Amino acid sequence: MLEWLFGGVKKNEELEHLTERIQNNVENNYKDAAQEYLVEYEKKLEELTQSGKLNEKQQDYYSSRLQDLKNNLKGFTHKDQKPYWT
Repeated sequence: MLEWLFGGVKKNEELEHLTERIQNNVENNYKDAAQEYLVEYEKKLEELTQSGKLNEKQQDYYSSRLQDLKNNLKGFTHKDQKPYWT
């Protein structure tokens, strides 16, 4: 509500929910699920941007967040995991 007063970005519930799902899956080591939600986050961000539902500040904020998530999840897959017994 007071985002404009403090210069913060008004949060988008859908993207915040997806970010939460990604983080929960990372914490629980659900690698495939985290990657799936990352793809869903990227699609939702594109959809909201194209439909004009995000203002410029929100677009910048969530695009930056997407890049951070991508960097953090790079190589975070079961296929890239080396078995402990080798």
